[in-house]
Amino acid sequence: MKNQKHLFNLPEDLHYLNGAYMSPNLKSVEQAGIKGILRKSDPTSIKEHDFFEPAEEVKMLFGKLINSSASQIALIPSASYGLMNAIQNVPIKKGQHAITVSKEFPSDHLALRKFCEENKAELKIIDPPEFIVGRTKKWTEDILEHINEDTAVVVMSAIHWMEGLKFDLKAIGEKCRQTDTYFIVDGSQSVGALHLDVQEFKIDALICAAYKWLLGPYSTGLAYYSEKYNDGEPIEYSWMTRKDSNDFKKLTSYPREYGKGAMRYNVGEFSNFIALPMLKSALEQILDWGVENIQAYCFNLLEPLRDFLEEKGLEKDEDVWVSSHLYGMHLPPKLQTPQLTEDFKAHKIHLSTREDYIRISPHVYNDNHDIDELIKVLDKHI
Repeated sequence: MKNQKHLFNLPEDLHYLNGAYMSPNLKSVEQAGIKGILRKSDPTSIKEHDFFEPAEEVKMLFGKLINSSASQIALIPSASYGLMNAIQNVPIKKGQHAITVSKEFPSDHLALRKFCEENKAELKIIDPPEFIVGRTKKWTEDILEHINEDTAVVVMSAIHWMEGLKFDLKAIGEKCRQTDTYFIVDGSQSVGALHLDVQEFKIDALICAAYKWLLGPYSTGLAYYSEKYNDGEPIEYSWMTRKDSNDFKKLTSYPREYGKGAMRYNVGEFSNFIALPMLKSALEQILDWGVENIQAYCFNLLEPLRDFLEEKGLEKDEDVWVSSHLYGMHLPPKLQTPQLTEDFKAHKIHLSTREDYIRISPHVYNDNHDIDELIKVLDKHI
């Protein structure tokens, strides 16, 4: 795959290695948003079917990305919204517990902690091993060891949001299925840049914010809910989620029945006439590239960095266990100095620092020059 920077509006002198923070707009996404803004200037251009059909198109595209039917997908305003829909519908018996991993993203941890407090259930947090090489494999094994018939739910990200470590979701999903455990995955830092198949990994709910690797606008997201959730209770009661809500002549019949599949979990006013066209354009481009190609591009791009870290004696887990679109480089606190941060800024290198990790998150708009400049700065401090 060739460099795709020409499809974005990034400044030429900017080394943007921070896709895990927020993606830049594709030019096509930007234009879709502008067109959506202008559309409301003449409200007659927005027809009744526009409240529903564009949403179905977006669901269908997302379904292709994760191997799901459109009917099991909901439009959400944030990952935390989607997570609450999923977690609050998990059945739990007295004496059961929930599982997550150490230093999970706050929204995931906080929602699960609340669930455990309300149900007087233990929250088991699985810590990583202290060593680096073989770390992810052993961490996954420890997660699997703790899942049993008394585990009501496992909530975790597909990759660790600080380190970029790739958990064995297939093995975890299979263990959850064997023990009748709900498996809820936060895909915000993976879907769109890394292969994720909800059928293959036996995921019960997959939640994704759209403004990172889905290249969509902020305050949008998508969620997959398996058939287990088709009779669940949503966190809000919108008229738009009911059966036949697209027939405006029947609105005051006040139907109790929801639409099919995961329709009940859609956020109210999901037919955002600005955001939905932007998200649709972004998903079309991702599908055209292919997530395997995006991941391969990033892997090849980071080869000089991996060689540099090896030369400096900084350990990293085996490549098969580490994502390439979100690459967490561990630095001891003594090396994470204000001078290093200022040097990044001076060279217009944008990335994230999360605790003891420098999070390097490239995409297809990055090139070798971006990585070379990063290595030059690092070399002055390590």
